[in-house]
Amino acid sequence: MTKQNRWIKSTIREAQKCTTKMPWERGLRREAFIASRRAVETLAATPSRTMRPAA
Repeated sequence: MTKQNRWIKSTIREAQKCTTKMPWERGLRREAFIASRRAVETLAATPSRTMRPAA
């Protein structure tokens, strides 16, 4: 039991030292991703004119 407790505590301590940003974290990168996804949805939903061949 002591060995497992020590392992869990050391694992938690190492996880707290981690400074790598994960993709699912909230921030500017996530907001930009959501904005680009919404822009694509908006473009797909808007009706577009039929393209005419060049004269």
